Amino acid sequence: MKIVKAVCAAGRTGFFFDDQRAIKKGAQADGASYTGAPVTAGFKAVRQAGEAIPVILILEDGQTAWGDCAAVQYSGAGGRDPLFLAKDFIPVIEKNIFPWLMGKDADNFRVLAQELEELKVEGKRLHTAIRYGVSQALLDAAAKAKGRLMCQTVAAEYGLRVIPEPIPIFTQSGDNRYDNVDKMIMKGAQVLPHGLINNVKTKLGEQGELLREYVGWLRDRIQKLRLDSNYAPALHLDVYGTIGQVFGNNNYQKMADYLADLSKAASPFKLRIEGPMDVEDREKQMQALAGLTRAVDDRGIPVEIVADEWCNTLEDIRYFADNRAGHMVQIKTPDLGGIGNIVEAVTYCKEKGIGAYQGGTCNETDRSAQVCVHLAMASRPVQILAKPGMGVDEGYMIVYNEMRRIIALVNAGYPFK
Repeated sequence: MKIVKAVCAAGRTGFFFDDQRAIKKGAQADGASYTGAPVTAGFKAVRQAGEAIPVILILEDGQTAWGDCAAVQYSGAGGRDPLFLAKDFIPVIEKNIFPWLMGKDADNFRVLAQELEELKVEGKRLHTAIRYGVSQALLDAAAKAKGRLMCQTVAAEYGLRVIPEPIPIFTQSGDNRYDNVDKMIMKGAQVLPHGLINNVKTKLGEQGELLREYVGWLRDRIQKLRLDSNYAPALHLDVYGTIGQVFGNNNYQKMADYLADLSKAASPFKLRIEGPMDVEDREKQMQALAGLTRAVDDRGIPVEIVADEWCNTLEDIRYFADNRAGHMVQIKTPDLGGIGNIVEAVTYCKEKGIGAYQGGTCNETDRSAQVCVHLAMASRPVQILAKPGMGVDEGYMIVYNEMRRIIALVNAGYPFK
């Protein structure tokens, strides 16, 4: 099935681009915005509207296949590609991607996805957001060319199997970390709440006391609102390096002491802590996470450390997994570029005995979220992020419903002969 035409457009994401460095330096929330000046290149404000580029492929039989190019909320930080604005990158796609696509046979996703990964413009690889969105469209095209679901296409090409069973969904609260938790509990989210603990003074506490109180509140709130006593979600909190800021990025024993306190506050629920420190360097970040993971394991502290910052690409994920820099790795889907890398990352982590969290960002779209569900249903990570947005309802609905549609179709024997 040939690709005969391609078009793209300027779109919106489900959240915003935020200048993470400016926020860490003290930019203050002002309603839905932030005060202060941006410090990361490309930003015109600390927070600005998220942008996407939908890419649509037209196949020779008239079917359309599509994906959304999108980048993470904290673009330009933690070793990531720069801010992704439609006006800057639509010309790149139209000039360099569309001519390459014309006349290509869409049947083999894996081959085309690898070719896309290797494309260069002026000696540089394409922006991760471009590779992310175009590869989504290529997977959709391959699935439609063969009359299969996208997850079935991935399974067939990577030697995997689609199991019609749900995968735990991780919901994120944003700054509305109390009311949104109520939504998560009522909807039965299996992992919660993310929490957005990105400031020592207002969210972690100068001695970690604010987060400790919040974890205790989470425990009590779940027990109060749950309708089924068997409902026991994992507590997963992203702390954006703030624990290291308070206790010292390389003081593993002090950080472990604090994590032990948090685990007691969380009991009887499982606790995961994402990004306990951020040392602003890939190698040092790996070493710090590996050191803290060893300290936690040596003391038998029931907390799982989750790697995030500076663990962006497929190569990074393999490196962190090889060195056991964390019990779990977030596979932040837009950061990996082509979606084939997401499948490779999940399977590699599983081979190494490291938890694979297929994540992403609130700053994605409904389309990228749906495609990610198909990748997960083929590769089976530990958990998958509800996205886009920070409102809980919409992102959870999109991911949950796509997963249930897949399960229903596979159980019904799709594709029907």
